[in-house]
Amino acid sequence: ALARPAERPARILLDLNLDGDSGLRLLPALRAASPDSAIVVLTGYASIATAVEATKLGAVQYLAKPAGVDEILAAFAQQTANPELPVAPQPMSLRRVTWEHLQRVLAEHDGNISATARALNMHRRTLQRMLAKRPVKS
Repeated sequence: ALARPAERPARILLDLNLDGDSGLRLLPALRAASPDSAIVVLTGYASIATAVEATKLGAVQYLAKPAGVDEILAAFAQQTANPELPVAPQPMSLRRVTWEHLQRVLAEHDGNISATARALNMHRRTLQRMLAKRPVKS
């Protein structure tokens, strides 16, 4: 049952990792239940693929942890693209490009490790080890 408009939250802060499941799966239901709510996705494992997917599913912003209160409030305040944001001066490192590619293929397979490993033509355990590591910064 949908909440009455007066009971719907104005802001929703959604973690990408929900006890091993993806917050991305919850985004469409949140958007349907509370269409006027601003949703900001927060994650410790930021990637371009998940950021794009989150915005496609209705998030207004995507933040990498650790994010402070001021940063979170600013994300809720800014609900349109900001062309003034600086572009990264250097291209991503090979390790970062690899991480981004793994995340994109994983998102394409709905988080299924076995299907992702098959798509990448690699052993599932190798992929699990790679995904268990923290992403590189650049």
